[in-house]
Amino acid sequence: MPALIIDDSEVTRAMLANILKALGFEVLEASDGCEGLRRLASAKGIDLALVDVFMPNMNGVDFVRAVRLQPEWNHIRLMMVTADNELGSVAIALEAGANEYLMKPFDEAMILEKLQLLGIGRC
Repeated sequence: MPALIIDDSEVTRAMLANILKALGFEVLEASDGCEGLRRLASAKGIDLALVDVFMPNMNGVDFVRAVRLQPEWNHIRLMMVTADNELGSVAIALEAGANEYLMKPFDEAMILEKLQLLGIGRC
């Protein structure tokens, strides 16, 4: 299953990519929301996107809103992966259309737990 990682941190993208690849995902990457939208438009079969909140050009919440405006992308599960742990930020992301919210720092077990909550991944 293809997954898209959108984060302006190359290190974070690499960590997430390693975890997802170990779980059997094909990984695509983008450094901001604008690039993420271009990746979604050009790639086929993306069912999962892991999205940072704070990025240049287009932040994660604006990316989520843009995705949810496109009926052909309604099936995509969107997980915010961010250091922002303010409850108000979590509420804003979920109201925008995110399906899950994972706080940094994270590990493989935490990612797997969130994927299972989304109906993806191993049992």
